[in-house]
Amino acid sequence: MDLWANLYGGFEIALTWQNLGLALLGCFLGTIMGALPGLGPSNGVAILIPLAFTLGLDATSSLILLTAVYYGAMYGGRISSILLNIPGDEPAMMTCLDGYPMAKKGQAGEALALSGIASFVGAFLATWGLILLAPQLVKLALLFGPAEYFALFALAFATLGGVSSTNQAKSAFAAMLGLGLAMIGVDTQTGVPRLTFGEVHLYDGLDFLVAIVGLFALSEVFVFLEHRHGSADAAEDKVKVGRIVPPMGMVIKTIPTMLRTSFLGFVAGVLPGAGASLGSFISYSMEKKLVDKEGTFGTGDPRGVAAPEAGNNAAAGGALVPMLALGVPGSGTTAVLLAVLLSLNITPGPLLFQNNPDVVWGLIAALFIGNFMLLAMNIPMVGLFTRVLLVPPRILMPVVAMVSFVGIYGISGSSFDLMVMIAFGVAGWLLRKFDVPLVPVILGTLLGNTMENNLRRAVTIDNGDWWTLIDSPLAITLWSIAIAGFILPVFVGKVVKARMVRRDEEGSLSD
Repeated sequence: MDLWANLYGGFEIALTWQNLGLALLGCFLGTIMGALPGLGPSNGVAILIPLAFTLGLDATSSLILLTAVYYGAMYGGRISSILLNIPGDEPAMMTCLDGYPMAKKGQAGEALALSGIASFVGAFLATWGLILLAPQLVKLALLFGPAEYFALFALAFATLGGVSSTNQAKSAFAAMLGLGLAMIGVDTQTGVPRLTFGEVHLYDGLDFLVAIVGLFALSEVFVFLEHRHGSADAAEDKVKVGRIVPPMGMVIKTIPTMLRTSFLGFVAGVLPGAGASLGSFISYSMEKKLVDKEGTFGTGDPRGVAAPEAGNNAAAGGALVPMLALGVPGSGTTAVLLAVLLSLNITPGPLLFQNNPDVVWGLIAALFIGNFMLLAMNIPMVGLFTRVLLVPPRILMPVVAMVSFVGIYGISGSSFDLMVMIAFGVAGWLLRKFDVPLVPVILGTLLGNTMENNLRRAVTIDNGDWWTLIDSPLAITLWSIAIAGFILPVFVGKVVKARMVRRDEEGSLSD
């Protein structure tokens, strides 16, 4: 009964004109950003963070806007995959395998509409999974003490590379870099400045938002300046959209695929560090083994479009579960959303459901509304979204830079923060050149202080005995999962990544 009462209260919050407008705006902008190759949900959310703060939105409204961008970008990623054979982001890579062959057959509109329906099914079921699973995780998290929380954060860092990673050393380096950045500022216990080098502006530490916008949005501008190419040329050869309503028989045939892969994707999303990329790959691979008796996958089979789209959108919803219930992001984009909550003095975790139920249930209700908005928007407006692919990067990137600078200055009013943002942009560009992931840097910056405080508290409670960190069955379990999660990708990651690349190449060769 409490669940329905909470959900009713959430809809009362989400159905205000302001929040409906923000959800619609987020869905529209997110779909556009998802359609542009290279941006993706993490960059899309990071670019629009300054907008949320400049508008002076409260925590619930900010989260509604940014999660709508998140879901919209997951929807939009399949547009360039199907029309250009260029994934909008990594999770959309598997959609290329059957989406582009369908487009070459003259079924581009049907593939786009079917992928929109599959995205809706995956996200809708994942939202119900969030409702049912998150409160159960909260009950478990209430058993956590400082030692268990420290182990949980260690697990998040250890598994951040995900099974699709091929280089855990780079992920570990990025996490250590993030933890080092979190140490900057005045020590809350001793009052001693750390790593400030006499700069007064650094006494309060680094601003999460400045770091995120610099690492994600501004580094994208530097990458463009280096390569000076984008998707504009490819867009000239794009296929025609054609009919945008798929036959009812095609939809009915793919419904079992959507249901099965939504479950797989949700499970992948809940696992810290796995994310939508693994959800998309597992969904496509399992469905191919299960139903592809005639060998039609990779040649334009509608089920090959529905499977990865339902899987990666379900994973996007699943990644919100550990972020809200445990305060540990399940993906790169939820790490960015975690930074937004922390900046608004909202602490995700077990007490979030008790202390800020309006934020949680307002967000959940907005996810339902946003899903229906995206479904209604993505089918009739497919032609408009495909035109976004014609925007030259030389026009797009200056807009990204302008939004970043104006937004950050509007939030802080500090020219020093702009210099820090530029420094993070250059650092993000260098890290990307060496294939060092950016998400562990952000996660280390976000969770570093909380992790340190839990470590100190646990050791202090037990009179300086470090064995307290493995003194409970729950802590031992978490450490065991963390070790397995760090070691497993070393052996399994290369195989998974190789299969993903091979399937992508097979799709390209079949054109």
